[in-house]
Amino acid sequence: METKKKFLSFNLGVKDTAVISLEHITEVVQVSLPEICGVPQMPSCVLGIYNWRGEMLWLVDLDAMLGYPPISQGSNLLSKMMAIVLENESKYLGLLVRQLIDIEWLDTNQIKPPSAELFYPKISPFLQGYFINEAKNMMFNLDAITIIQAPIWGVQN
Repeated sequence: METKKKFLSFNLGVKDTAVISLEHITEVVQVSLPEICGVPQMPSCVLGIYNWRGEMLWLVDLDAMLGYPPISQGSNLLSKMMAIVLENESKYLGLLVRQLIDIEWLDTNQIKPPSAELFYPKISPFLQGYFINEAKNMMFNLDAITIIQAPIWGVQN
């Protein structure tokens, strides 16, 4: 039985790598900070709303959400950032990431279960587990649906 799936890999924090299954990714867009409209009284990881294909897309600093230093802090205002647009049941959410790496074929049978001592407490609820790649590095497998349905987006649901 074919258990390989395509995943998008990207940087998380300065040295970690994460992957999200392509089946929940609609698009990857380049965003610059001035194009994002801030929204008051939102968690600090929510950067605001972005006009995407004429729709309002919420943009989230994925690093900040998962307990890493925020991406948006160190970057200058003109810098372009990549946003991964997730979709589940017609709900969309944009995740800002430091850098995209590649599209990877990974065998879902090789996912290792997440163990609490390996990961920040903030990241654990969104992890499906992790892969070990050929370079023996750990790649966190993030669960797109859990991220979209996270209680911190109270406003959207």
